[in-house]
Amino acid sequence: MTHILVTFALEPELIDVIRAVAPDRVEIEVLGQDQRRLLRGFKYPSEREREAVAEGLHGAFDRAEIVFGFWGAELSAALCGGADGKLSMRDVAPHVKWIQLTSAGADRLLNSGFIEGGITVTTVSGLHATPIGEFILTSILMFAKGAPKSMRAQAKHEWARFAPTELYGKTVGIVGFGHIGEEAGRLAKAFGCYVIATKRSATERASSPNADEILPASELHDLLARSDYVVLSMPLTAETRGMIGERELRAMKPNAVLVNIARGPVTVEAALVRALREGWIAGAALDVFDHEPLPADSPFWDMENVVVTPHISGGTEIYNQRAVAIFAANLRRYLAGEPLQNVVDPARGY
Repeated sequence: MTHILVTFALEPELIDVIRAVAPDRVEIEVLGQDQRRLLRGFKYPSEREREAVAEGLHGAFDRAEIVFGFWGAELSAALCGGADGKLSMRDVAPHVKWIQLTSAGADRLLNSGFIEGGITVTTVSGLHATPIGEFILTSILMFAKGAPKSMRAQAKHEWARFAPTELYGKTVGIVGFGHIGEEAGRLAKAFGCYVIATKRSATERASSPNADEILPASELHDLLARSDYVVLSMPLTAETRGMIGERELRAMKPNAVLVNIARGPVTVEAALVRALREGWIAGAALDVFDHEPLPADSPFWDMENVVVTPHISGGTEIYNQRAVAIFAANLRRYLAGEPLQNVVDPARGY
């Protein structure tokens, strides 16, 4: 019997979808509410109660062959005994062979000991293309049509007229042309935009139905200099951490807008704050940050040329259904001994 551990609250009907893959071969366990609260950093009234919940958490991971769910620093800390970790992941989950994440990125699982130890890790890459693609276009349209100005004026009861701009004919640059970048390009072209993208695997200039130009990653500065809107949609890896710093921000047009739905650390936050304050760029729509939740004293909150959202660009009312569909398809492959989809490459970090 294959033991599957689900680490997040999942609707009973979706548990049934997973079970239906092989009713006689899989056993499904869902973490209880107290265990999930522990993973989210909940403070228990007593250390004794916390230890009791942690013991149940360890037992669940000790039984698991497959783990399906989110992963974060809280999970590693709860399992390994604190931020420094007294136990290794192999100590607490000795039988785990495969982890199916509910995220498209695997950066939060890097250095956990699982990927490095040869455990197969898969993501839900592709799930977010539709909601994040829509979110990107919403962000671009907000700046083009002056939505932040209108909302501030409404809050003050001011009739403040201004001239919006058109998207038609503008250039949208997309840094990272995977599933999300492709969808953002498709939607931008539907608005009559010219789309440029950089792609890590590109070795020479090319084009596609969703991009007028696809450039090698080495030509990032060309994309930045030509784009009216720059979209960051690359994974967070050692290569992309801090990719957008002062030099890159100064390469952008002074009337350009940056949209970041990737991860906060792909930008150098101090340089971005300065760029927005000093007018190197016109504005930014930021859904991700170095520290989340965004600290109350962050300068981004009060900047009139910044739209802040709380890491929700990938949200959709059918997120769990899509994640389960991806997991169920991979579970069929796993039980049949076939290669899994969306496997994380340790060398690339995604």
